Amino acid sequence: MLTVVVIEEDSAMRTLICEWLLGEGYAVQALPAQGTASARGGSDADLVIVDVPDLRGGGADTVRAVRAGYPQAALIGLSTRLGRSLHSDSNPARALGLRRLVAKPCARGELLQAVADTIGAAH
Repeated sequence: MLTVVVIEEDSAMRTLICEWLLGEGYAVQALPAQGTASARGGSDADLVIVDVPDLRGGGADTVRAVRAGYPQAALIGLSTRLGRSLHSDSNPARALGLRRLVAKPCARGELLQAVADTIGAAH
């Protein structure tokens, strides 16, 4: 079973994303965005979906902390500010190690397609 870690600041959004992923058969672990600095031991995670508010402020640091905590996992960034202005294959997204960058709010199908494109279907 593929494992996805969801690191999202907004608890309602985090819960919704987890429900979508669980409904598709992924194993899911949810963490508040404040816990990213202490996020360690993620060697069993296949994917981390992380809230990236911006790239100039703490967003880049957040992604780096997640990368350090989950070095083998693929990363998808979620952003209300960046997702509409940067393509997922943009230089800033790639430089941070993000495989995809999804705009928030996003539709269920959009997020699940990004997950499937990045790590494959759960079943």
